[in-house]
Amino acid sequence: MAKVAFITLGCAKNQVDSEYMMGVLEESRHELVESPDEAEVVIINTCSFITPAKEEALEVILQVARSREGPYPHIIVAGCLAQQHAFELFSELPEVSAFIGPGAIARLPRIIEEVLRGKRILDVPPAGEDYKDLPRTRLYYGPTAYLKIAEGCNNKCTYCTIPQIKGPYRSRPLEDLVAEARFLISRGAKELVLVAQDTTAYGLDLYGYLALPILLRELARLPEVKWLRLLYAYPTRITPKLIEVMAEERKICRYLDLPLQHAHPEILKLMGRPGTLQAARKVLSRLRAALPEIALRSTFIVGFPGEKEIHFRKLLDFLEEIRFDWVGAFIFSPEDGTPASRLPGQVPDEIKRARYERLLSHQQYITEEKNSAWVGREIEVLVEGKADLEEGKMLLGRSFRQAPEVDGIIYLKEGNLDLKPGELVKARILAVRDIYDLWGRVIT
Repeated sequence: MAKVAFITLGCAKNQVDSEYMMGVLEESRHELVESPDEAEVVIINTCSFITPAKEEALEVILQVARSREGPYPHIIVAGCLAQQHAFELFSELPEVSAFIGPGAIARLPRIIEEVLRGKRILDVPPAGEDYKDLPRTRLYYGPTAYLKIAEGCNNKCTYCTIPQIKGPYRSRPLEDLVAEARFLISRGAKELVLVAQDTTAYGLDLYGYLALPILLRELARLPEVKWLRLLYAYPTRITPKLIEVMAEERKICRYLDLPLQHAHPEILKLMGRPGTLQAARKVLSRLRAALPEIALRSTFIVGFPGEKEIHFRKLLDFLEEIRFDWVGAFIFSPEDGTPASRLPGQVPDEIKRARYERLLSHQQYITEEKNSAWVGREIEVLVEGKADLEEGKMLLGRSFRQAPEVDGIIYLKEGNLDLKPGELVKARILAVRDIYDLWGRVIT
């Protein structure tokens, strides 16, 4: 049996795939080690959603290859880069022992055996080939775990390679998700974050109707789970039933991530985005009416082909109008094989960068204002760890308003520093720290 280390790049969905690979290897009695320096085999689970992600993946692959001594470590490249570019990279990167797609995860033990015997492997099934009934481990034993409820995407966004890489949208059976949720809870998870390319499309392909409200009800019945959080919700599929369930089930965080991508109809049309801004406004209004304290997050692309200053100003006006709690931004990257890469009116890099900075700067004072509204109030905080700062020892945590890794955190001083990760405590918010984070004090 081999010593195997993992390097996981990209999004939370990739982290879940790494945990499936680890589960398969643990079941076959391979030894998982933390450091590539200890490993005979290093599996690099890659992202290739945009060019910078591809560049990062290639850089990491070469760093591992250059650091090896003698025959080890063997490198296996998995994930999106392998799915999208394995056939061309196979000859260009002889340092890599194997390229595998997600559909090959179940065969990973055999692939490692062959790699250790000196064979180079290319095992990349067509995008959309399912991988079912895989065991899973947990990469990090913190209080939060990701539950991937579907794979692939049916949307036709003109800038996106995900349908090419991952294939069509495929929901996972509800009973499988509940069983996996039970496993994650048994390994210490208190918060389950539901992810997919579009969580709100869950069930349509499998059951013929939007089944996310039913899934949420089932997960909320699990007594050990404390929080359920939804990421990547499309306004066109946020139904009255979904809003009703979010309002009734207290375990569902009053939080929603809606990746809108732009706010000018002309650019949205060029992007191939579904729905209209008018429909999005109505959904946002309904959410705030039913869930008055809901925290709303969105992401936007700047510098899309054809975007002029008037289009960009419309986007800034939209941010001012809606006043999201949190906003992320991407600079448009022309990806090979996408319709957007061939559109006229490509925006110069310096203008794209300037608009990116302007958007983030414009949103900063809105986010600071939203955070300031919680100063003096009490809020439930999920403890995640501890830190030693200049101000002294602090507990680190998040509230319902903050998704892991993408939003701010809460620093808790005084109170009970013996609290463990995963505990929920009441805290009084004392101040905003550097726009995005909060100071607080444990009160119970």
